[in-house]
Amino acid sequence: FNILFFSRAIKTNQDLLPETPWTHIFYNDFWGTLLTHSGSHKSYRPLCTLSFRLNHAIGGLNPWSYHLVNILLHAAVTGLFTSFSKILLGDGYWTFMAGLMFASHPIHTEAVAGIVGRADVGASLFFLLSLLCYIKHCSTRGYSARTWGWFLGTGLCAGCSMLWKEQGVTVLAVSAVYDVFVFHRLKMKQILPTIYKGKNLSLFLSISLLTLWGTSLLGARLYWMGNKPPSFSNSDNPAADSDSLLARTLTFFYLPTKNLWLLLCPDTLSFDWSMDAVPLLKTICDWRNLHTVAFYIGLLLLAYCGLKSPSVESEYYGKFVTNGKQNANGHSCHSDVEYRNSEIKPSFASKVENGIKNNVPQTTPLPSTENIVVLSLSLLIIPFVPATNLFFYVGFVIAERVLYIPSMGFCLLITVGARALYVRVQKRFLKSLIFYATATLIVFYGLKTAIRNGDWQNEEMLYRSGIKVNPAKAWGNLGNVLKSQSKISEAESAYRNALYYRSNMADMLYNLGLLLQENSRFAEALHYYKLAIGSRPTLASAYLNTGIILMNQGKTEEARRTFLKCSEIPDENLKDPHAHKSSVTSCLYNLGKLYHEQGHYEEALSVYKEAIQKMPRQFAPQSLYNMMGEAYMRLSKLPEAEHWYMESLRSKTDHIPAHLTYGKLLALTGRKSEAEKFFLKAIELDPTKGNCYMHYGQFLLEEARLLEAAEMAKKAAELDSTEFDVVFNAAHMLRQASLNEAAEKYYDLAARLRPNYPAALMNLGAILHLNGRLHKAEANYLRALQLKPDDVITQSNLRKLWNIMEKQGLKTSKT
Repeated sequence: FNILFFSRAIKTNQDLLPETPWTHIFYNDFWGTLLTHSGSHKSYRPLCTLSFRLNHAIGGLNPWSYHLVNILLHAAVTGLFTSFSKILLGDGYWTFMAGLMFASHPIHTEAVAGIVGRADVGASLFFLLSLLCYIKHCSTRGYSARTWGWFLGTGLCAGCSMLWKEQGVTVLAVSAVYDVFVFHRLKMKQILPTIYKGKNLSLFLSISLLTLWGTSLLGARLYWMGNKPPSFSNSDNPAADSDSLLARTLTFFYLPTKNLWLLLCPDTLSFDWSMDAVPLLKTICDWRNLHTVAFYIGLLLLAYCGLKSPSVESEYYGKFVTNGKQNANGHSCHSDVEYRNSEIKPSFASKVENGIKNNVPQTTPLPSTENIVVLSLSLLIIPFVPATNLFFYVGFVIAERVLYIPSMGFCLLITVGARALYVRVQKRFLKSLIFYATATLIVFYGLKTAIRNGDWQNEEMLYRSGIKVNPAKAWGNLGNVLKSQSKISEAESAYRNALYYRSNMADMLYNLGLLLQENSRFAEALHYYKLAIGSRPTLASAYLNTGIILMNQGKTEEARRTFLKCSEIPDENLKDPHAHKSSVTSCLYNLGKLYHEQGHYEEALSVYKEAIQKMPRQFAPQSLYNMMGEAYMRLSKLPEAEHWYMESLRSKTDHIPAHLTYGKLLALTGRKSEAEKFFLKAIELDPTKGNCYMHYGQFLLEEARLLEAAEMAKKAAELDSTEFDVVFNAAHMLRQASLNEAAEKYYDLAARLRPNYPAALMNLGAILHLNGRLHKAEANYLRALQLKPDDVITQSNLRKLWNIMEKQGLKTSKT
């Protein structure tokens, strides 16, 4: 796989980094946000995050190691599921069929190929370990002291499963179903009399302990996440946000039907089912309600047959048949009559070893078809219950990875159904037909999985495959991929397609604005940023980029207000508070730069200090520290300036601006040789950066090394010919070196880069004035005064120019 479909669970999760204490994993959610934070997703999966951290420690963000672990986990789960199936179905091809169906089912593609799906696969591993431990507990209960060791294993594995993903705790309920309906083969009508008469206290004790442990785990889980459920946006789960009780009810009843259809016929799969991927059912007349009715009728019939029918094995020519074989593996099968005349516990026999008579459990008989149906239904339904919105709203409509554990019940149900038909029919042709039909289904599942894996080869293919299911989300994500590939026009088209399907997506409006900004279409970019803010007033990154555009356009007051408004947005109830804090810090940094450029250095320092206080752990602080040093430098507080320059270099040793500014401070304090080393180091770090040559040139100019300074100025202007500051300062240096013709060339370029910047026009006028191009000089002076009428220097220069022009008999605009 080439795909890095990591999301912020890995790429921006600080809990994976070695400098973050590993204990933070147990206090933060799956995405690295503090669990008690109001915007936390409340997905507490520390064991999964710990596995990501180990992956990151070994291979960084190389996707191969992550995918390898996912595949190995899926192989382990498949092996455990096959072992579990063997307990229910015995040896033979039906067990193999069940394992093969689970291994190849297409619904698992997202959980295995998508890295974040590891939570489901890991939870399944411990889910099955817990269930197998409980089965051992049942088979040894009453005969061995080790039985409580197996029960302890059940509890520990259930806890681990829940720490991989929340639904793992449901294994305790499935274990209880196994104990009651499979191991003890009770029917519904027998349960209460059994408890009332105290016929089997060990069963009652086990179920009670399961209940107590499950309740304790859930209580601890709720307490740890701050006793508050998560909140989700309406696009994550539109039905939950619907004002109509009827729409909510009909949709929530329909969604399990849709999930079962994905298990049975996974012809249409998608990486995302949010937004309008499954339209709400708003009326009784919606034809999809027929699917809902059929689903629940079928479910109730299956449950009724499993719970009410006599527990009698199918008989074939007078012999009991299990797993498609007569009396497979030497397992015996009790008839219902035999069972009712026996105690409600496994039988035991005497065994003599070394002259000592011990009570040991006999080989547990294979459960009946009805028992397996009940267990399969529990395995299908119970782990899916947390995703039904029954107890709390969830942050998705459908999530294929959530079906990883329920698919075990589905695979068992299909296999035991096929086996029951196989046993029931008499003709060899029909038996062969049933067997090969089941095998064909597995082949089709395998082929679909192979095709679906092709969609997961890279992000572009994945998102294109999801367009027919969720066009808004798919087009938007595809736009991000195309932009990263520098396919700008295609990316813009993709963003606009996404907004066509859902016009109020703040992230998509922002992404389109960012694309336009990066391509110098600033007016359009501002428009989309404003729409994004209107859709989501807490989107700090939109304020940040709006302020930057306004600042570059010279609209400093609007920019200041925008940055200030951004800095006041709280991070409560935000899904990604870390990204929000980074944007707020960047806003404050840019606000400080704005004050700095206006000469308000004290205000700039105050804002920088606020930025440092609000700065999240993942924010790279070197630029902020460097600007702190710059502000102190302008205030002539040189020790403080040096401190912050050094802090900047400590946070990033190859930070070029800090090398340049620290070099300037060293030169100012007389440490010339040290200063020159820092300037040369900056050039060494990036020889293509004109700004480095410009600063070194200024240093050389102050040292009266004029020819060297001029060379540095030309080099700087050639490398960064589109950067106004570099070109403008290069022109200054050339002028000071008395290279007026070269200076004119770069002043002219600077004026073209910022045609409405008065200082650029005034300096171009001055050099033209010196070079004898008087009419052009006059035109530039006049244009500068139009933009800044009260500029004293420009007015003085213009008067001097007019005097010269009048002496030479030249016509002036004054006359």
